[in-house]
Amino acid sequence: MNRHWTRRDFMKATAMTVGTAAASSYLTSSMVFGEETPQPNYNTTLHKSWIVGEINAGQIEKLAKIGVEAVETTAWDVDPAKAREGRKICEENGIKIHSVMRAWTNVNTDSADADVETVNRALRAAAAYGASTILLVPCKIGTPGPKPQDFKIEFDPTTCMISKVVDGDNAPYAAYIADHNKATEASFKYVKKSIPIAAYEGVTIGLENVWNGLWCTPDLFAAFIKAYDNVWVKGYFDIGNHVKYAKPEDWLRALGKGWICKLHFKDFFVDPAKPAGGDFVPIGKGSIDWKSVRKVIDEVEYDGFVTLESGGWSDEQHVQIFKNFFTGEDILKGVDA
Repeated sequence: MNRHWTRRDFMKATAMTVGTAAASSYLTSSMVFGEETPQPNYNTTLHKSWIVGEINAGQIEKLAKIGVEAVETTAWDVDPAKAREGRKICEENGIKIHSVMRAWTNVNTDSADADVETVNRALRAAAAYGASTILLVPCKIGTPGPKPQDFKIEFDPTTCMISKVVDGDNAPYAAYIADHNKATEASFKYVKKSIPIAAYEGVTIGLENVWNGLWCTPDLFAAFIKAYDNVWVKGYFDIGNHVKYAKPEDWLRALGKGWICKLHFKDFFVDPAKPAGGDFVPIGKGSIDWKSVRKVIDEVEYDGFVTLESGGWSDEQHVQIFKNFFTGEDILKGVDA
């Protein structure tokens, strides 16, 4: 018990430092890993990461050879001893495990308490891996809402309860509004239950923007993250996920300095005529202005890991794409298209 309060008191005393760069809480030690890409045009430094499952020595060795600096593992349901084994494999190859992908839970159901326990298990595994973050999508709703281009959300900035989602008549979306508010309340209630574990383990809960029918505009998502008002809850921003709702630059600026713990890296081609609003495509083939995004990342002072969540190119081609993105070059420069 004494250890718990001592660590929390210490972290509160240094909350401003940690809050400004939650993604960097383990970044200093990770700087010795991998081959750092010089980024002379920017004040911030980004680091390339791949997603892996259970840590496998052969895969990690392969990634190390092509200059991958870090990984995010989906193997969250492991005991600390197993996680420490994975950490050792990665460190022996000069690679950092920076994040654990807990991914979807569904806290607005009767199984919410059980889901909280899985989040806590992921936090403990992350600490043993040496990771600074878990990625969490707290819940989702399937209730039909407006088309992406039609969203005009009005909400209470304190509670994040929404009252309107479009201009004009909102009666067709009454069920969506009700379910959205229920899910938001449940997320606040149940994510907060894991904050003491996150603080004790020194691992940030990164809430991701994903296709879960919730927080579909930059100002609402940012308000939802900031309403926790806690250094251990930040936004895990996926650059490609919500392009159909707003430009990545708008999402980054809405979250702002100190509220982004990590980034995912993929592309999306916007086509409002399609049911899903467009398609995920290989990086460089979509609607994202990557040079502009890199400038805004610098503007909001994000230093940290960028994790690939995309296909369509080889690992070696993705390494070049990362380099182009980090240094502000044309995203497909030197990539055989």
